[in-house]
Amino acid sequence: MSTTLLKDKIKLLANNYANEFINIRRHLHAHPELSYKEFETSAFIQQKLTELNIPFEIKATTGVIGLIKGKNAESRVIALRADMDALPITEENNISYKSKNVGVMHACGHDVHTTILLGAAKILNELKDQWEGTVKLIFQPGEEKNPGGASLLIKEGVLENPKPQGIFGLHVHPGLDFGKLSFRKGRVMASADEIYITIKGKGGHAAAPHLTADTVLIASHLIVALQQIISRNKNPQAPSVLSICSVQGGYTTNVIPSEVKLMGTFRAMDETWRYKAHELIKKLSVELVESMGAEIDLHIDVGYPTIDNDATLTDNAWQLANEFIGKENVEETEMRMGAEDFGYYTQQIPGCFYRLGVRNEAEDIIHNVHTPKFNIDERAIEIGMGVMAWLGVQAK
Repeated sequence: MSTTLLKDKIKLLANNYANEFINIRRHLHAHPELSYKEFETSAFIQQKLTELNIPFEIKATTGVIGLIKGKNAESRVIALRADMDALPITEENNISYKSKNVGVMHACGHDVHTTILLGAAKILNELKDQWEGTVKLIFQPGEEKNPGGASLLIKEGVLENPKPQGIFGLHVHPGLDFGKLSFRKGRVMASADEIYITIKGKGGHAAAPHLTADTVLIASHLIVALQQIISRNKNPQAPSVLSICSVQGGYTTNVIPSEVKLMGTFRAMDETWRYKAHELIKKLSVELVESMGAEIDLHIDVGYPTIDNDATLTDNAWQLANEFIGKENVEETEMRMGAEDFGYYTQQIPGCFYRLGVRNEAEDIIHNVHTPKFNIDERAIEIGMGVMAWLGVQAK
């Protein structure tokens, strides 16, 4: 079969199944589950794959790994990945499929990612006598929380038996209009580490600070000083971010607390600088806190690595996207300081992480991910599952 004919068949099936998978997305959106607790979501995926007679296995408790074999199944293996978990956010959208789980919301679009991979699976399975190779479906848990479901799946052998030659993942992008895709070769997203600091000292009456180690004052100095690690030690041409996002200490107006807790995140685009910065953070924090008369407990929870899109695989995918939706609808993704555990896959095999536009200003679909009003233009689902199926059968 010619590639043009195969492409047209994929487009037709994506269009035919669009409403079915919009409803699937709405079901998933209404029933979000937190990281590593995606039990109902996993069962739903297993049910859908069973209905399609697609064999699968379970890894990392809730992960579902399916295999679709085309002609000459050993000739090539491509992996397609979608994450499944939701966030601890209370949804504020006034929609019929609003989250039914109080305090939990698909505010990062993982319901869309899962839906698109299920849709691509249905298309690929229906056409499996018309394309060559094997497509591995990876429905992944726990993207939103360390250590990252990708790392767990890799430890359990998700990239073996069979080993993919390349892996694709997509992410909804509320900054990109519906109908568009974006790609970027090379480094595309930052590493992400979590910082936990506890400052301990002698508390006491606010009227007698000389009899205390003022943990609030010390914490204030430390927060300011930590910023100098970035501004004075990092190559200014290599993006990096250190943000202290939580300060917890004290409970009234006239008591200096004996303990203050800080939490934050550290992001980097350079893995060498990343670990040098860890040592600088530890050294500065300990020396500053101790010099001011207090003690410190500090833990840096090493999180996701940078995402590095393989140049050859991404260039090929970019061209395939041009063919599928038109060159005028494919843009270059901006480099982002956000992080994603897809980076674990790109450390192991060639990978391509790309963006799917979901924005529609006319419908007020403009809110960013990780916010209570995030939503998508659902027409993006048809494009998403069509392109993912197309990459699954054509990528090299």
